[in-house]
Amino acid sequence: MPLPTLPTRMGSLLSPESSVKTPPATPLPAAKAETRPATSPAKHAQPRKTEGKAAVIEMPPAQEAGRQAAAAPAPSRQPRSKTPRLAKEKRRLFVLDTNVLLHDSNSLFQFKEHDIFLPMIVLEELDHQKKGMSEVARNARQVSRHLDGLIGSASDVRHGVRLDGLGNVEALGDLSLQTSAMDAALPVELPSGKADNIILHVVHALQQLHPKRDVTLVSKDINMRLKARALGLNAEDYYNDHVLDDSDLLYDGVFPLPENFWNRHGKDIESWQQSGTTYYRIKGPLCSQFIVNEFVYFEGDMPLYAQVREVTGKSAVLATLRDYSHGKNSVWGITARNREQNFALNLLMNPEIDFVSLLGQAGTGKTLLALASALNQTLETKRYNEIIITRATVPVGDDIGFLPGTEEEKMAPWMGALEDNLEVLHLGSAADNGSGQGNNGQQDWSRNATMDLIRSRIKIKSMNFMRGRTFLNKFLIIDEAQNLTPKQMKTLVTRAGPGTKIVCLGNIAQIDTPYLTEGSSGLTYVVDRFKGWPHAGHITLQRGERSRLADYASEAL
Repeated sequence: MPLPTLPTRMGSLLSPESSVKTPPATPLPAAKAETRPATSPAKHAQPRKTEGKAAVIEMPPAQEAGRQAAAAPAPSRQPRSKTPRLAKEKRRLFVLDTNVLLHDSNSLFQFKEHDIFLPMIVLEELDHQKKGMSEVARNARQVSRHLDGLIGSASDVRHGVRLDGLGNVEALGDLSLQTSAMDAALPVELPSGKADNIILHVVHALQQLHPKRDVTLVSKDINMRLKARALGLNAEDYYNDHVLDDSDLLYDGVFPLPENFWNRHGKDIESWQQSGTTYYRIKGPLCSQFIVNEFVYFEGDMPLYAQVREVTGKSAVLATLRDYSHGKNSVWGITARNREQNFALNLLMNPEIDFVSLLGQAGTGKTLLALASALNQTLETKRYNEIIITRATVPVGDDIGFLPGTEEEKMAPWMGALEDNLEVLHLGSAADNGSGQGNNGQQDWSRNATMDLIRSRIKIKSMNFMRGRTFLNKFLIIDEAQNLTPKQMKTLVTRAGPGTKIVCLGNIAQIDTPYLTEGSSGLTYVVDRFKGWPHAGHITLQRGERSRLADYASEAL
């Protein structure tokens, strides 16, 4: 049986070998023959079936050109930034110390238009730090993955690779690795076996190799920077993780109103009541400086203590506060002793506030207020079903080694402050309820029973096992939060499920974690990032209320 006519030339364009002339058709065996009609350019392309091959569609040349463009393989990397790059001589060359990469795994992409150089000893130290489950080990593995993705497809790394190859469009510089020995005589003789000294040799060699460029060492190690500056080398700290350059600029959650406040904002005031709270809508130039959930106060002829609930241009809505300094509003037997403590209790007892951060020096009542509000809302109002307390286990002195027992038993030595405050709260609630009267035996039994009930609702958890968990209807207290890095803080805060309240406590003047400062602490980080969110609040407690001895020691020592 004769075969049908071959397709038109337009159909032959679909073949990858379209540029090769098609030889004359030869008869095929009947068993392998295909039946396909000739296609017309005016009709829609139809697929044809083949045995063991994908279907081929015949279409006009214009449509075929579009099909070939669409069928082209998509690029494996994200598009690079279209921002023009600076000339190489104008870009700074940063040599990164290992501790910078271990501190922030994304530090490679935080230098904008400038270039980065990694000595070979840095890669060697990364390899030594990659094992384990610590935060440092995780950062080392993440940096290695970043480096593998950047240089994995590069044909020649000797001339550097683009830092925006993984989609980080803000990183406009190049990454270079040390590919050969770099000899440079330093002004002084340093031991050759130490990694820090090897990095200093590399920085000095780069400075001589590129005399027209600004070569700078970036390190979190203060002594490393001191040695570099003593040798005439540029050295800087890693500032990208610093939320603030000066801790005095940190948001404290309180806005004192000026003396002429009512003269400038006392006209056209609207007021209304809702759920027992009085609201005021005021207008004036000062309203634009307010922040949502910030506390404002005026102590004069017409005193005002309120919380900012809404800010719209030069108009703001203020809500009056509940006076927790009065005995009838005591929280688990505790009353506020100063203005800031009253503000803090208004945040802690507000069900609409999901995140609270309290800063203050020792003795200002951070842990006591948080624990009292947690017990009140867990055991009395039943708003939460459990209290979870955790903290960073960073010792002040020498470490005491591994501790035996369960998770709570291992955490018990770190929770001495919890036991101290529970004792105060138990005595306060007993006095408030009048349970201190009666014989001593009945009083001791009642006290022990109450303490057992309280402890049954408090769980002490280690931060090492927080990843992957979700807390539902919990009151989570993070104590000593100033010792957490921003990444660790993010890990903890993102554990919150529906109905959970998180309270962060700390004193940024008492940071024990290496390489963390007041400006880069995780506590500073969340205070700045949650500022102005309608469901978060912050207060910096000013006055110590522990004892006159503790107050004087804080000032004099």
